[in-house]
Amino acid sequence: MLLNYHPVADPLSSYSIFPLGDSAVTIDLGNCIDEQLNIRALALHDWLQAHRSPGILDIIGAYSSVSVFFDPPIVQASGVNGSCGVGQWVEGLLNEAWTATSGRIAAGPIVEGHTFRIPVCYEGEYAPDMQWVARHKGLSTEAIINIHCAKTYRVYMVGFLPGFSYMGTVDPQLELPRKQLPVNVVAGGVGIAGLQTGIYPLTSPGGWQIIGRTPVKLFDPRLDPPVRLQSGDRVQFYPVSQVEFRDLTGRPA
Repeated sequence: MLLNYHPVADPLSSYSIFPLGDSAVTIDLGNCIDEQLNIRALALHDWLQAHRSPGILDIIGAYSSVSVFFDPPIVQASGVNGSCGVGQWVEGLLNEAWTATSGRIAAGPIVEGHTFRIPVCYEGEYAPDMQWVARHKGLSTEAIINIHCAKTYRVYMVGFLPGFSYMGTVDPQLELPRKQLPVNVVAGGVGIAGLQTGIYPLTSPGGWQIIGRTPVKLFDPRLDPPVRLQSGDRVQFYPVSQVEFRDLTGRPA
């Protein structure tokens, strides 16, 4: 997923609702990376979770949208007004969510997630694309590390893999294209694609430029919740040596 970063002058003034087939409906606030839109999307997600009706199978939040997946027969059986279809009822629910969260947003700042400091080794085998990035950007590896660690990143969404964190935005000096072909990425790989940075929680094919690896576990199916980073959290990276990496391996964030 690659989105453009376009700060929105008035991100809370409009939205669109559209179906995804016959069993899902999406409310979309704008196809871009914008913190205010993401805050609003999280507020919509939380409201919908708190007002979940029979037949609602899942509620999925993204950068600036929320999708509601439902089982039409169950929703219909739960008492949907016969004068409107199930899809129309879900659209009405999304409109209600928008109205309800408008007051919450207008009331002031929303308390969000936690801040995590996450160690990253930017050396050797742990950073397979670092030298390519340095040549591509005309920067030293030290400069890349300093730039990457200088910001606190917002977790905009979690997806692709269980616990994969889409974070933004990186300094424009580190904006990078995806790889043309995916390669195998070891769990903990810290990558950049476009203006996003993220962490691969599991070993998986991936197309992001991998500049480091974290030794901490960000996904553990034995825990509740199994995913360590959540939408709305903040992440600060800091560099560690290969020796420190090995000492920290396997610890939770």
